[in-house]
Amino acid sequence: MRRLIHLMLSPSCRLARLMVAEKRVACDPWMAEDARNVLPVFIDLDGTRAEGVWAILDHLEGNYPDRPLAPADDAARRASLRWVDWAMGPFHEQVTQRILYEKAGQRFTGAAFSRTPDMNNIRAGREELKLALSSIGRAAETNGNLACREPTLGDLAVAAHLSSLDYFGEVPWTDFTAAAEWYVRMKSRPSFRSILSDRVPGQPPVSHYAELDF
Repeated sequence: MRRLIHLMLSPSCRLARLMVAEKRVACDPWMAEDARNVLPVFIDLDGTRAEGVWAILDHLEGNYPDRPLAPADDAARRASLRWVDWAMGPFHEQVTQRILYEKAGQRFTGAAFSRTPDMNNIRAGREELKLALSSIGRAAETNGNLACREPTLGDLAVAAHLSSLDYFGEVPWTDFTAAAEWYVRMKSRPSFRSILSDRVPGQPPVSHYAELDF
């Protein structure tokens, strides 16, 4: 059986889980024993080992071409990849690290540190998140989804980050209706089911986390 080794709240691991599920490639999820290792890791039926989310993406697109994760249209594909770059770069640094890495245990996120939460970092991340949600909402209203009418890899990358933040109730959905409506569509996709069933031992999610509405 294929295997996907991951950390429960790591956005890059969640993106890998979403990609595998969107491809409808059956595999067993395994929680990583050591958060310091390179993660996520996808092990295919023939033993091929893809380490890291980009290696997994390349492997999936090359070996499972059905249900491509990036649009065929050149402009839409470029837009999709811009959202991926933004999610895994600026958003990760300015929002995810400042909020999620302060609130969640290192063994569930892969954070490079473990310490008492720094509220100054969290507050700064919350302000950056508001700006990000405005951008997400505008794109979704204009394009239907972030890059184009259909959801793409860019939507999955952004949703992976937001889902980890939403586990702790850190996303002010009521103030950003357009972004909330887009995220409801994303979390209603079958690929999201395993993510919405995640439960950190001793640290349950907020009540709306798994609900398909707010």
